[in-house]
Amino acid sequence: MQILIYGDSLTWGIIPDTRARLPFSERWPGVMEAELLRAGHNVRVIEDCLNGRRTVWDDPFKAGRNGLVGLEQRIEVNSPLALVILMLGTNDFQSTHDNNAWQSAQGVAALVRAIRRAPIEPGMPSPPIMIVSPPQPGRAMRSMAQKFAGARERAEGVAEACRQVATELECHFLDAGLVVAASTVDGVHLDADQHLALGRAIAQSVGGLL
Repeated sequence: MQILIYGDSLTWGIIPDTRARLPFSERWPGVMEAELLRAGHNVRVIEDCLNGRRTVWDDPFKAGRNGLVGLEQRIEVNSPLALVILMLGTNDFQSTHDNNAWQSAQGVAALVRAIRRAPIEPGMPSPPIMIVSPPQPGRAMRSMAQKFAGARERAEGVAEACRQVATELECHFLDAGLVVAASTVDGVHLDADQHLALGRAIAQSVGGLL
C-alpha cells in the first residue's frame, strides 16, 4: 500500500541554516516507513515535498509554491493510495504574507477538498487524509531571520485551527507541536533528532489506520 506525504521543507528534510538535505532514512517520512515496515505493514512512502510550498498562496519570488495548484493530479498520478498525509502551513507565515492561523487552516481545508475531488480511476478509493499541524515557528534566526520575521506571532493558534478543520472535514489529525519543536538553529525547520521523534509518532498514529 502507498502513503503520499504532501509537504514542504520541514518534510523534505532541509538541514537548518543550510541548503543540504537529510538522507531518506533520517528524515521523518523515512523513519515512519521503517517503523511501519518493522511493525509488519507492507507500505511504500511517496514524498511530494517542496521547499517553500504554501497551502494556497503564491510565493512572489519563486514559482510553483502554491500547494493547491496541481494537487489533484498528484493524487491521480500516485493512486491508489491508502493514506494522504498533509503537513503544510509553515510557509503561510512568511513575511511576504499577512496570514493568521485561521487563514492558514482554511488553506489546509482547500487542499483536503482538492484531494477528494481528484479524478482518480474508477474503482480506486478516495484516500483517507491525515492533517499534521506543523510545530509553531520559533524565533527566526540566521538565514531565516528576514524570511520568517514575525511568523511566530502570526502562527499563534494554528494547531487548534487545523484541529477544527480536521474535525469538520472528518480527517485524522496530529499536532506535531506536541511531539517536536522548531530548530534551535534557525527557528523554523526540524533538527535531525526532531525528524526521528516525529517519524516515530506519526508511524504510531498511522499504524492504527492501515
